[in-house]
Amino acid sequence: MSDDTTEIETPDVETDGESTRYVVTHADEDAAVLRDIDSGQVHTLADNPGVEAGDVLDATLAPEPPLEIADRIVEVDSRRHVRRHESEEPPTAHEQDLAADQAVGELTRHERAGMGEIHVITVPAEETTEAVQDVLEDDGTLERAGRMENVVRVEVRSDEETGTISVRYLP
Repeated sequence: MSDDTTEIETPDVETDGESTRYVVTHADEDAAVLRDIDSGQVHTLADNPGVEAGDVLDATLAPEPPLEIADRIVEVDSRRHVRRHESEEPPTAHEQDLAADQAVGELTRHERAGMGEIHVITVPAEETTEAVQDVLEDDGTLERAGRMENVVRVEVRSDEETGTISVRYLP
């Protein structure tokens, strides 16, 4: 995994906690919200040590004293940023073929040559634009990218005539 160039400030604190993978779903100057990609548990940080929405962290958290109602990052083992964007390119011919073989509302996962995955989704053609935005804004898309090693980009392609959407998880 590649590390982001921005350092995250962590306090000098002894901890017995284990590193867990989190996605940063919200961040501003004063606080951040992390979601454990395995358990789905949401953690609010008492301050923002330099993370931004879209970051994937392998980190150790600890409760922030004295009230322990928020957390803080104690250690960061790795960090990467996942960028989500809509491509002007249409789904590939292979992705269109996969979509043609499935019913509206179905999803097919396909390993990508090299690293990553491709998810092909079929929606009613008139709902394609809205569905693309839903995929781009869904924290679940970020969580899936976070589970895949070395994925730093999620590219969404669509064809409004056929209702085909491809979600490409890319290194």
